[in-house]
Amino acid sequence: MNQQHKDLSALAKAWLFVLGACILAAGLFFGYHGARLVALNGSWYFVVCGVVLALSGIQIARRRPNGGLLFALALVGTAIWAVIDVGLQFWPLVSRVMVFVGFGILVALSQPLLRRAQKLPANPAPSRIAAAVLALAFIATVAGMFVPHAPVSQGETLALKPVAPGQEQKDWAHYGNTAGGTRFAALDQITRDNVKDLEVAWTYRTGDTPVSPGGGGAEDQQTPLQIGNRVFLCTPHNNVIALDATTGKELWKVEINAKQKKWMRCRGLAYFDIDAPLEQPTVEGATPVKAVSLAAGAACRRRILMNSVTPELIALDADTGAFCADFGNQGRVDLRAGMGKGADKGEYYPTSAPTLAGTTIVIGGRVADNVSTDMPGGVVRGFDVVTGELRWAFDPGNPEDQAAPADGQTYVRSTPNVWAPMSYDAQSNTVFMPVGSAAVDLWGVKHTALDRKYGASVLAVDASTGREKWVYQTVHDDLWDFDVPMQPSFADFPVDGKTVPALVFGTKAGQIFVLDRQTGKPLTRVEERKVPAGNIPGETYSPTQPFSVGMPSIGANDMKESDMWGATPFDQLLCRIHFKSKRYTGLFTPPGTDPSLNLPGSLGGMNWGGISIDPVNGYLFINDMRVGLEVQLVEAGANAKKSDGNEAAAIQGPVALSGTPYAINAKVRFMSPLEIPCQAPPFGTLTAVDLKTQKMVWQVPVGTVQDTGPFGVKLGLPIPIGMPTIGGTLATQGGLVFIAATQDYYLRAYDAGTGKEVWKVRLPVGSQGTPISYKSTADGKQYIVISAGGARNSPDRGDYVIAYALPGKV
Repeated sequence: MNQQHKDLSALAKAWLFVLGACILAAGLFFGYHGARLVALNGSWYFVVCGVVLALSGIQIARRRPNGGLLFALALVGTAIWAVIDVGLQFWPLVSRVMVFVGFGILVALSQPLLRRAQKLPANPAPSRIAAAVLALAFIATVAGMFVPHAPVSQGETLALKPVAPGQEQKDWAHYGNTAGGTRFAALDQITRDNVKDLEVAWTYRTGDTPVSPGGGGAEDQQTPLQIGNRVFLCTPHNNVIALDATTGKELWKVEINAKQKKWMRCRGLAYFDIDAPLEQPTVEGATPVKAVSLAAGAACRRRILMNSVTPELIALDADTGAFCADFGNQGRVDLRAGMGKGADKGEYYPTSAPTLAGTTIVIGGRVADNVSTDMPGGVVRGFDVVTGELRWAFDPGNPEDQAAPADGQTYVRSTPNVWAPMSYDAQSNTVFMPVGSAAVDLWGVKHTALDRKYGASVLAVDASTGREKWVYQTVHDDLWDFDVPMQPSFADFPVDGKTVPALVFGTKAGQIFVLDRQTGKPLTRVEERKVPAGNIPGETYSPTQPFSVGMPSIGANDMKESDMWGATPFDQLLCRIHFKSKRYTGLFTPPGTDPSLNLPGSLGGMNWGGISIDPVNGYLFINDMRVGLEVQLVEAGANAKKSDGNEAAAIQGPVALSGTPYAINAKVRFMSPLEIPCQAPPFGTLTAVDLKTQKMVWQVPVGTVQDTGPFGVKLGLPIPIGMPTIGGTLATQGGLVFIAATQDYYLRAYDAGTGKEVWKVRLPVGSQGTPISYKSTADGKQYIVISAGGARNSPDRGDYVIAYALPGKV
């Protein structure tokens, strides 16, 4: 008998049975869940493919050659369907085709066995060629996973422009470097050409390692300050530290050790120097900045100001760290005054840096979301920077009265709050406030007309009096927690051949707005578009919402079934069912008693990291995250538990919304069974926008899965899929954009013109901080400094502050 017609070995028969059984199982999975998808008016592909796969598996298990041909039919059909479904996008194609290609290699190599089992010539050559082609495609795809796939890649190399004489940055004196939050360093020693040579200059350990079970405990999210040859830090528990900016040596440390039941962090500090020239406004009609004084030789002529989570406002001598005895009560002002119940129980406290507005220190605060309709108010207060006395209060529930409440009274409860950083314009003596929403976010029946006026807006107030100048709203009747979550940044915006002083900011809804700083009017086109209403009794639903169409939206496109994703076609199918089984009508899908989807979700979109603006080239840089939420309200019952105010962790209910008829049954991330976001990658990007053209220049995925993975298991693979970002960017005149803020443990630098990653360095743990840059007054070197206390959702925590510089002497 011919050798190739011999009976198969037991091992070969077992192999074909196992291979066939696996393909049959895949077919049954596709068939069953595909039928569920069809019942939801979804794609028929999975049912049809499932039938073909099941027949293929049966025939391969029966050792029939047509089993291999049926699988080839399924593979070719899948490839054609995938291209029709998502085009030539890399990651969506990987999700749809790669597993089939892997099976295809095994089937092709097994085809000669199937032929021999039926006494046919093995004819291995065509099978080997097919297996080789598929293997090459598989290997190329795997290699492609380690290459960034930019959603928008059209940037050009920008000419490096040296810093003009007299224009070099001296200090990083504000949270956003400038009072207008540009996060741009006019320094050019470190450039895109030599950034690869950066090395660690010094490392400092703060001694305050944040612990954050469920994401709602302590987090290190700071942006340091630098004044002269000193760097000032604050820690998650509000300890304040001064370092030598050149060596990292500790100069003084004040341990506040503030504790709160949830949400402990310090994003930044403010700095005031009474001997510095007092800048008065130049805009006609602006009120003057109030002068302050100290006796000759008095302490605290230079002071560091911090709001703690206790909540307090604290003033320290910048030279010694001593409490400023002339400020409040021995250096402390109790921020619970006038706030009423809840302020002493973690329902109100500041988490963003104080804002220095002339000689007024301005404080907002976080009010816990979705706890109760009776919460502390969202009042913003201005205090004398020397004495700590209250100068004014802007109460969104009583905007005409700037005084503190009478004894026994409180500021109006549950009003929209200003939890994010603010900006200050010295030329007009104006504070610009990014406003959140009134309590509670998901149910607005009790929201007042003033709540509806100020919620989800930018508000301009006079820094000396606290009186409103203008307000511009980005979401009407906000039921999505679509706050303005970031410091509005200043830019000279080109309009009709001239420049207009502008505010630029992003929102959790993925919109970028550009407003005239003096009037609050949009400088780019904003459309009011019709949006659907919900069916909650008594609720007010705005018939339209503003869409900032004159600027690019980031990660806020309406989702469709083909946008669903998974690491495999199996969890992709489940995500499709997940998507089709939820109510979703676009960006402003209103919450209701049925399961609905909120995309991009109340985490963002864009968040508190803010924008960096390169004024030399007219570019803005912004990072985002793309993780939607599933939302459902149910009637409150006796089994509904009380909310702890932790909006970082997923809410799985029912969790009572006190004061409403409802509980949150779900406010969880829109994830696959493998705990991977259901929408297609990237899940976080860095984007450059040209302010001259209002177009995206480039957009790249930021972050890899190296230090994260399904079920908390680190994959250890530097696959640049683009991960959610928490933290901000730094732009420099060296043609660079720096960012950490990802779930892997790296600080990266990108070419500002092209978006190409030109440098990265491994951090001990992840970072939620924003980098700063300065030039040392001692050695003339430019430094890049980042705080690394741990990435969001990572168990690895630390207390590191690290400075990088070029080697050698200047």
